[in-house]
Amino acid sequence: MMEITFEGGKVVTAHSHGHIIRTDQPLDNGGGDTAPSPFELYLASIGTCAGIYVKSFCDNRQIPTDNIKIIQKTVFSEETGLPTSIVIDIKLPPDFPEKYIASVLHVAGLCKVKKSIANPPEFEITTSSL
Repeated sequence: MMEITFEGGKVVTAHSHGHIIRTDQPLDNGGGDTAPSPFELYLASIGTCAGIYVKSFCDNRQIPTDNIKIIQKTVFSEETGLPTSIVIDIKLPPDFPEKYIASVLHVAGLCKVKKSIANPPEFEITTSSL
């Protein structure tokens, strides 16, 4: 379970497993731009999810990750403003073992966030009294 609270202005905070995930809106959307927007966190969850799979893969093989970067680019529909494609580019150092490149691409695709988008859940929105 996750609890969502309102902190004033456009700040909305999620409380999950002892963590506080604070969001805000950009200045041009009436917020104070004091934290990422919920949509920015959504996009970040895709790249960081792929990242943890790549990190775990490399850690299990004692491959250093200091010089690995993931660059995520999102293409948006001009009509809807929604993403039409997300490109995750895993930048590997020249000394990365060639035999593991295909495997790194594969494990990045195992990300649970990506799988959730590919197989979206049904949403049920209800109200109840406190």
